[in-house]
Amino acid sequence: MLENILVLTHSSIKIKNSKTIYFDPFKIDKNYNDADYIFITHSHYDHYSEEDIKKVRKKETKIIITSDLKERVKELGFENSNIIIVNPNEKYIIDTLKIETIPAYNNKKQFHPKSNNWVGYIIEINGENYYIAGDTDITEENKKIKCDVALLPIGGTFTMNYEEAAELANIIKPKIVIPIHYGSIVGNKCDAEKFKKLINKEIKCEIKLK
Repeated sequence: MLENILVLTHSSIKIKNSKTIYFDPFKIDKNYNDADYIFITHSHYDHYSEEDIKKVRKKETKIIITSDLKERVKELGFENSNIIIVNPNEKYIIDTLKIETIPAYNNKKQFHPKSNNWVGYIIEINGENYYIAGDTDITEENKKIKCDVALLPIGGTFTMNYEEAAELANIIKPKIVIPIHYGSIVGNKCDAEKFKKLINKEIKCEIKLK
C-alpha cells in the first residue's frame, strides 16, 4: 500500500499501481508524461499548475477538475471526453475507479470558502480507500470519512495545522496517515515529526515528504 504512494512536493501526490494517478502535480522535476489520471482539488497555483500538468499528461490522460476550472483546462488541449468536472458530496465511477468527493474548505479563514465547491477525493484502489484531503480544515464532512489511507495537510495558515490534522486522523482512524502540504510554502519537516507524535498508536504514520 505504502510503496505505491509518492509525495513529490507540497501536496503533489503520485499513486502508481496498474494505473498512474497524480493529485495536484506541482514542481515536477522533469517530463514524465505517464499520467493516466490527474485529479485537481482546486484552482490555487500550488494545486492547479498548468506547467506541471503538461509534464505528467499524455494524450490519453483524463483530468478531473472542479467546476471553476472548466474553461481554463480546455486551453491545455484536453479532449472534452477526457475532462471530468466534479462537485462536492458526489460519487463517480471513472473507468474502473470509484471516486467520492469530499468538501474541502476553511471554517474561519477566507482562503478556501465552502461556496467555491472545492474538494478532496476518496479513491478506491485494489479495495483500499485513499483520502486525499485537499486544502481544508476539520469539517463535519471529513470527520465522518472512512478510509484506509489518509493524506492530510498539516502546514497551517491555509489549512489545518499539525495539531488539528492529528485530531482529524485520530477521529477517522485510518490504517495509515501521511502528512502533506508542508516544506514548500508553509510548514516544515518539524511539523511532520510533531504530527507523528500526536497520532494514536493504532494508526501507522508515514512521513513521505522528506
